[in-house]
Amino acid sequence: MHVTEAVLSRRSVRSFRPDAVPVEVLRGVLEKAQRAPSGGNVQPWNAHVLAGEPLARLVASVAEVIPQGRSAHSPEYAIYPPELDGAYEARRYGVGEAMYAALGIGREDKRGRLGQFMNNFRAFGAPALMLVHTPRYMGPPQWSDIGMWLQTVMLLLREEGLDSCAQEAWAVYQKQVRACVAIPDDHVFFCGLAIGYRDAQAEVNRFDVPRAPLAEAVVFDGF
Repeated sequence: MHVTEAVLSRRSVRSFRPDAVPVEVLRGVLEKAQRAPSGGNVQPWNAHVLAGEPLARLVASVAEVIPQGRSAHSPEYAIYPPELDGAYEARRYGVGEAMYAALGIGREDKRGRLGQFMNNFRAFGAPALMLVHTPRYMGPPQWSDIGMWLQTVMLLLREEGLDSCAQEAWAVYQKQVRACVAIPDDHVFFCGLAIGYRDAQAEVNRFDVPRAPLAEAVVFDGF
């Protein structure tokens, strides 16, 4: 698969088939992803990859506290900045509304929206979930490195015919994650990455996700 094909076919998949992912494939992807860019070669990423019973245990643990609502949330960082506005805010809310529209879930359907939200914490049915963490003293440059590593992982997964969904949503339940996985106390839990094979027929995997035109993001000067 060419890099361009991997980039254009990658999307945040929110409905997976139950087919197991061979651990040797995941190991190969992650071995190659170790070549991702890293300032000063620090390589600040750390991860646990769950499947089978350990993943089921985490899903069950979070399911127990979801009915408590926001009182059960304990993120270690702000997933979105509170001052998010303008085009950035419009893009964030726009993709959410497009997803609910594809699923036929109206704004007034609170139960339906809650059900879709809860699917986050089933890893959308993915058979594998990677949990990413890093030492607390790491700064924005190292978090940028983690993003580049995750993108490398996601593109290599596409090369293997696999799909993924990066899920910062898991951060709100970091206490439950830590109870199931041995993340050091001096590390910040960052996100999950659901991994598996997409359900190509699911509408949630088929709606259009528009991107801003290049002119909104990039200025060319001196050409």
